[in-house]
Amino acid sequence: MDRRALIAGLTAALAAPGPAEAAGGNVAEAFAAALNAHDIDAFAALFAEDYEQHQTSAAAPPPAAGVSSKQATKAYFAARLAALPDLHVTADPVVVAGDWVAANFVYEGTHTGAAYFGVPPGGRAIRFNSCDILQVRAGLIAAHWGAGDVAGLVKQLKG
Repeated sequence: MDRRALIAGLTAALAAPGPAEAAGGNVAEAFAAALNAHDIDAFAALFAEDYEQHQTSAAAPPPAAGVSSKQATKAYFAARLAALPDLHVTADPVVVAGDWVAANFVYEGTHTGAAYFGVPPGGRAIRFNSCDILQVRAGLIAAHWGAGDVAGLVKQLKG
């Protein structure tokens, strides 16, 4: 075998992500793609049935009794889509380490739909970030920790 071909092959093999890393990166991209398609059922399908939500805040209050974290997350994002009918989401950067994914999600849209965080639609363009850590199991989001710029979002909504 030619030495150059061997070195090129080894370099490519070392640079390629392993199966878990590839699946994790695809989860972040699929998360953004499902929201961009406004397909809340495809979005919900990304989460394991026993999904655990570790973020509790004004942005993500604990689910009501009898409501799973998966159901609460689906409802939370359905409300976001209803408020921002032109919502567009970008995941950048995305860092994958085994079954863990860290991603910065950028949300952009115009508040022309439903009331959001108690603010009636005012037609304002908004842009905000959330930084999220996802644990991936069997290709599905099994757990989430995160922080979103809710204060910045509400300030934009109010103008």
